[in-house]
Amino acid sequence: MGDMHSQEVNGLADTTQEARPGKITKTDAEWKQTLTPEQYSVCRRQGTERAFTGVLLDNKKKGVYICAACHTELFSSSAKFDSGSGWPSFYDVLKDKDVSKLPAVDIRQDISHGMRRTEVLCGKCGSHLGHVFNDGPNPTGLRYCINSVSLGFKEGGSSGGSTSGN
Repeated sequence: MGDMHSQEVNGLADTTQEARPGKITKTDAEWKQTLTPEQYSVCRRQGTERAFTGVLLDNKKKGVYICAACHTELFSSSAKFDSGSGWPSFYDVLKDKDVSKLPAVDIRQDISHGMRRTEVLCGKCGSHLGHVFNDGPNPTGLRYCINSVSLGFKEGGSSGGSTSGN
């Protein structure tokens, strides 16, 4: 697979242009059938839930946060921290030991709403999750600021991924 990274954002390469096997593609109508209206607005239309309203913001349970649209494992509870932003925040994504698998997330530059940000998308289905900023804690210095509605939660361990902090 050729390197198609066109730019780096916050030190992370834009991976959205890579054609990779295993990606999920559905029509808009199919997504509307499987997602709630709020999930569809955020995940498929790049919406944002209001700060401090998400059901997973204050979740303290140990487990794995998954994509609400396709159930891909994205973040470990061990990488979650309270950023005070009003959205669940993580300092790292899950990384599978099997490098042939799709990454948990993709990132790309977002210049909507007169701002320059780095958008975070599910690596498998392309759903909008939130944004990543370079003001997070060690060990990565990153803050993945994620809409609660774009996530689900599985209590317990993951099926093989790890964060750089584990």
